[in-house]
Amino acid sequence: MLKTSQKIQKIIRQTKKELQNTQFQTIKKFREKINQPNFWQNPKKAKQISQKLNALEENLAFWKKIQQEARELLVLMQEKPDQDLICEINHEVSILIKKIKKKNQEKKFQGRYDQNNAIVSIYAGAGGTDAMSWAEMLLAMYLKFCEKKNWQTKILHQSAGEIAGIKNAVMLVKNSFAYGILKSEKGVHRLVRLSPFDADHARHTSFAKVEILPQIPDEEVNLKETDLEISTFRSSAPGGQHVNKTDSAVRIKHKPTNLVVECQSERSQHQNKMQALKVLKARLWEKATAEKESARLKEKGAHVPAEWGQQIRSYVLHPYKQIKDHRTGQVIRNVEEVLKGKLEPFLE
Repeated sequence: MLKTSQKIQKIIRQTKKELQNTQFQTIKKFREKINQPNFWQNPKKAKQISQKLNALEENLAFWKKIQQEARELLVLMQEKPDQDLICEINHEVSILIKKIKKKNQEKKFQGRYDQNNAIVSIYAGAGGTDAMSWAEMLLAMYLKFCEKKNWQTKILHQSAGEIAGIKNAVMLVKNSFAYGILKSEKGVHRLVRLSPFDADHARHTSFAKVEILPQIPDEEVNLKETDLEISTFRSSAPGGQHVNKTDSAVRIKHKPTNLVVECQSERSQHQNKMQALKVLKARLWEKATAEKESARLKEKGAHVPAEWGQQIRSYVLHPYKQIKDHRTGQVIRNVEEVLKGKLEPFLE
């Protein structure tokens, strides 16, 4: 009983602290702006303010509700409950703790697009057929991770290797905070193993690059039709006879930047075009962001690393088994579990 009471009191103390940190003045200011007659004259700015206000009010409501439930449980504990009621109270306390833990995790995702869907692209790098096989293994790993999380996924484009594996693939991941959670996977992933494609079964090192982009809201990136070169081709993606017999796949080139995107996942040309535009907008955002960061670093006199030099993780299957994250130094021996989608140790 004492431990349960202490847990409840700890929850109440935390809710008090969170409520004290609530930006009440900001909430008041935003509410006053929304009530002004000319508020919606600038729709983009109005939408931003509305979203910020909703987030602040949802946060306030969350901590008030947690505090109220915790105080009710504390009152029950003070009434000398029987064993059955104690078990029920413990269960409710554990639920409150899980809710708080989830809320604290969400606090880590304060980036502008952290709450958005993610666009995951995988490219085979140095290593020939082994690298293409490795790219396919990474795609399977992320698909399994999303499946375990009950996140929706859609392969937008996939280019098969000549012998095995894939040259590249683009996948849309739909879930709140998908980008915030997955963005740390961006970088070069290195595999060391005995090659199944080498007649001597020698040890090979191969590389694949993972790109994680947020799905950018349509209204935030304006594309001029004159800047786009759109062509169609016959899809080789899964989808039945209709997909393979018509030129439903779409390729879009952004002429000012020479960025090219493709989509062949949908049954119609129009749908593929819409999906391809989403990817293009994300890549234009990423390019602009990278250029700003590069300029900032150059102003400081810092070295700007080449993208392919950004190796983040090594997966060794021979002569020993381990996965090492080069940013944190974390080492995991159970390689099979990670390749089956258990990415939480790295993501957390």
